[in-house]
Amino acid sequence: MAGHSQFKNIMHRKGRQDAVRAKLFSKLAREITVAAKAGLPDPNMNARLRLAISAAKSQSMPKDNIERAIKKASGADGENYDEVRYEGYGPGGVAVIVEALTDNRNRTASAVRSYFTKAGGALGETGSVGFMFNRVGEIVYPAKAGTADAVLEAAIEAGAEDVESDAENHVVTCAFEDLNEVSKALEAALGEAESTKVVWRPTTTTPLDEEKAASLLKLLDAFDDDDDVQNVFGNYEISDEIMAKIGG
Repeated sequence: MAGHSQFKNIMHRKGRQDAVRAKLFSKLAREITVAAKAGLPDPNMNARLRLAISAAKSQSMPKDNIERAIKKASGADGENYDEVRYEGYGPGGVAVIVEALTDNRNRTASAVRSYFTKAGGALGETGSVGFMFNRVGEIVYPAKAGTADAVLEAAIEAGAEDVESDAENHVVTCAFEDLNEVSKALEAALGEAESTKVVWRPTTTTPLDEEKAASLLKLLDAFDDDDDVQNVFGNYEISDEIMAKIGG
């Protein structure tokens, strides 16, 4: 029976992983469709589509799924999604930015507000926390892409603003409007990136204790489970010790 129980646990975990992966692919596909609809369906002529496809590939999204999402943009019966940004405060006063693609603004706004409220936070007006972040382009390469000096040199040549290298990654930062050009130049020098995206990077961070950190992670999980929510950014700071406790 123990073996049977263990097998069921493994299958449950696999089922959960498959569900998470399916949800991720759905969100990536939605961004591809919106990007293709906003411009040309050719990634060489549409910077946003190129970045959306790059993000999908970095998550091992199948080529067929990518092509289907692009074709969906030209379909007359395709859904129309609005891009919406929500800003608010989470547990411990953490500033949070939520980016969504939705076909029903009322539904999404109501859901996002409820997530903030349940976590002890509050949804604010647009701009209420945005001033605490810089919108930048972020390109991530694995450490094996090159030495810190080599990547720094390539980044400078490409027109990037900063590089942070550690044992695992090289994180290249550039102005968000330069992301397409910088990522192309880096790809020519270093190969395909691990991820290429626009992010909201906080200018200051808010440290959280264990209780507030646990509440924040529940809030982030709620956003992650919502099909309309594409990206979430926060200025929280959680120590390794607290993360280990929560994880345990």
